[in-house]
Amino acid sequence: MPTQTTTGHFSFANWDERPVGPSGASPKLARASVTNTFAGGIEAADTTCEYTIVYVTEKTGTFTGMEILTGSLDGRHGTFVVEERGSFHADGTVHCTLEVVPESGTGELTGLRGTGRFTAEHGEPSVPYTFDYDLR
Repeated sequence: MPTQTTTGHFSFANWDERPVGPSGASPKLARASVTNTFAGGIEAADTTCEYTIVYVTEKTGTFTGMEILTGSLDGRHGTFVVEERGSFHADGTVHCTLEVVPESGTGELTGLRGTGRFTAEHGEPSVPYTFDYDLR
């Protein structure tokens, strides 16, 4: 199957962040448990996402995370996991890429491979995404 592209948006319903490591340390390390809802090409409510965050300054840094999505991708039902890597900047933007964890697709999404990206603006309730994928 050739690569397909789908788009949509997501919003977060919960963001629970807690510091990790020595108090007052710089750079600062934190963990966040996040719940998102995806709409559009990816339809997945109440996802589970865990981030590890490095604050280089109060408003800049990087993060990595794993997110499990159960729902559908362009009408095909199943579950898959994406690994996320991104950065956040003093101007309030967040840039992130994501990649499907190999062999994590189930149901009609078995064999899913793909990558995606999004740019978020601080305070915006909805974040647009683009996702390129194929099924083998």
